[in-house]
Amino acid sequence: MDTSETTTDVKEEDEHHEHPSDGKYMQIALVLAIITAAEVATYFVHIGDALIPTLMVMMVVKFWIVAAWFMHLRFDSKMFTRFFVAGIVLAISVYFIFLTVFEFWTEG
Repeated sequence: MDTSETTTDVKEEDEHHEHPSDGKYMQIALVLAIITAAEVATYFVHIGDALIPTLMVMMVVKFWIVAAWFMHLRFDSKMFTRFFVAGIVLAISVYFIFLTVFEFWTEG
């Protein structure tokens, strides 16, 4: 088997994916709107210590939906997925480190 033929077939297969329909984009936008409404609702509903983890989970879900669907990450190379995952992991890590500054290293 010639490896150049296999490589060409894989590249052509990657390039010719079906884009989601307009209806699918509307569904995704509705899901994002619902998650955003839930985030805003956390301002009005007291959920105690669960606030930060709840908001972080909703943030990551929204990030993934936007990156996967609107930025077409689902259809691109896995290398791009790794870059985006590394970025969100780094952002969350920095955010939690920053939060610990206020929790543990302030004079109380």
